[in-house]
Amino acid sequence: MLKKKKKENTDTPENINVANHENIAGDGQEQVQPTETAEQEPITSPEDLLKEELAQANDKYLRLYAEFDNFRRRTIKERAEARETEGKELIVALLPVLDDFERAQRSMENAVDVAPVKEGVTLIQNKLKNILAQKGLKEMESIGAPFDADLHEAITNIPAPTDDLKGKVIDEMEKGYSLKDRVIRFAKVIVGA
Repeated sequence: MLKKKKKENTDTPENINVANHENIAGDGQEQVQPTETAEQEPITSPEDLLKEELAQANDKYLRLYAEFDNFRRRTIKERAEARETEGKELIVALLPVLDDFERAQRSMENAVDVAPVKEGVTLIQNKLKNILAQKGLKEMESIGAPFDADLHEAITNIPAPTDDLKGKVIDEMEKGYSLKDRVIRFAKVIVGA
């Protein structure tokens, strides 16, 4: 920072006494009465003013830069923490399904009839689908729909059994899914030609 120049006082004590007192003549006696001296502000040159403004601007810039740098570091740290725990909510929601699969495996070891095992696996699948649907996952309905390259991935073309199925999806090899209206997996389909 710039230092302000101090005004040097070159007056001697005798000069100060004479300058600060005023002689008043009256009755032949000389009376000395102190005069009021106003403190004068040091006169600053335009260069000094500009230097002071520059120093203030530099100080403001450094503070702003430091504040932005701290913000940037904090944001990077928060993003890293968010990436580490971003799937936590989904995983916690899927833990009951994992528990159900473990129970199903234990019950399959002692099962004599296949029907209850099938029913149990179907219940677990429905539970899994419901949890994923609550998190925003949607299955794409492709069979019978017109082929759309933004939603489908054509594996092959086969002759269409009827004329109305030309250019439409005849069969689906792998389901497509969207998460909150964004395609996360394209449906692998067979298209009628």
